[in-house]
Amino acid sequence: MAHDIVFFLAPDDETAAATRLRGPGVAFDSVGCRFIDPDSAIAEWDVYFEEPSAELPPAERLHRSWPEWVTVPVNDGIEVFALPKRLTRALADASSAELEELADRWAARLRSEDGDDMTDDDLLAVLQGVARLAVSAMDTGGGLYSWSF
Repeated sequence: MAHDIVFFLAPDDETAAATRLRGPGVAFDSVGCRFIDPDSAIAEWDVYFEEPSAELPPAERLHRSWPEWVTVPVNDGIEVFALPKRLTRALADASSAELEELADRWAARLRSEDGDDMTDDDLLAVLQGVARLAVSAMDTGGGLYSWSF
């Protein structure tokens, strides 16, 4: 199931977890997008930086890079994940060319899974925004998180 998702910068897991019921709102620097599964997006990005390639890895490969919950999962549709530190570092250090290649690969994955129901968000702009947040996270010692409903 696809979600509305907000990637945001927070100082720590506890602060990120506190966003669970209301979302990050304007209190956190964030980037939003719609109709994307946050856990598969994070896994796709993480796998890309482990094995850079324009080619899509098998879907089973993504399941080995699943993000960690920041809050206990309950059956209300709200998810809060922490992006792995290695992914935050990789996004902060990513070149424009790497972000473009990743955006193309991510779009190909979404097209193969969602077809016409794919998000109409500019995936490169989303990645560029998340990379900007990653730079801030590295500078401040904070972390990157996703909140979705």
